[in-house]
Amino acid sequence: MFAPAFYKRSLNFLGLSAAALLLGTLVPAPASAANVLAGSSDSSAKQSAVPAKDDKKPNPKKGSADTNSTRPAQGSPDNIPAAYRIGVDDQIQISVWREHDLSLSVVVRPDGMITLPLLNDISVVGMTPKELSDSLTEKLKPFVNEPQVTVSVQAIHSRKVYLIGNASRPGVFDLNDNKTAMELIAEAGGLSQFAKTNSIYILRTVNGSDTRIPFHYKDAVNGKSPDVLLMPGDKVVVP
Repeated sequence: MFAPAFYKRSLNFLGLSAAALLLGTLVPAPASAANVLAGSSDSSAKQSAVPAKDDKKPNPKKGSADTNSTRPAQGSPDNIPAAYRIGVDDQIQISVWREHDLSLSVVVRPDGMITLPLLNDISVVGMTPKELSDSLTEKLKPFVNEPQVTVSVQAIHSRKVYLIGNASRPGVFDLNDNKTAMELIAEAGGLSQFAKTNSIYILRTVNGSDTRIPFHYKDAVNGKSPDVLLMPGDKVVVP
């Protein structure tokens, strides 16, 4: 009597268990909060791993220095004075286009002359580089078809000034550019301890006669007196 009822309840229990197992395989279990957060962080990590596109264009490389720029020849003065005229001991470069044998560097002799092929001795003292270039162009026309002559200054030794007396290093100095009395004294290492700074003067030859120009050194240093711009042949005397 009890066996059939027990057997029937057992079959019902087994049927419910099988149905539960089948339902579990068909319907996935809901994701937990921890799993949701982990998935979100993984997605963010993947997005951050992708490098952002740089919209900025790379800066162009700076170009190299212009190799065609004109530079003074080695040993040449950086600035040629506007009133410069060729003098004794100056070194000049004479270039004749397409005429290598006629292009050369020469030093002006004490007699004011230079010697060139085909032209022999030529007086150049007192001429500007442009005047000499034009003169050589005319002189070479009988020998060269349409000569083109360029005269450049390589070294100036004819423009000199003199520092005399109680200076640290008195002597003769080249005047390649504008130079003042104060700059000349500085170039010579300054004044000696025995120099009379209020008695310095400059001797300048004007129209064949010497002119005395006073120079107040201390006042010039302090900006109370103007400096004196030197001219070729000036003699700065420091008593």
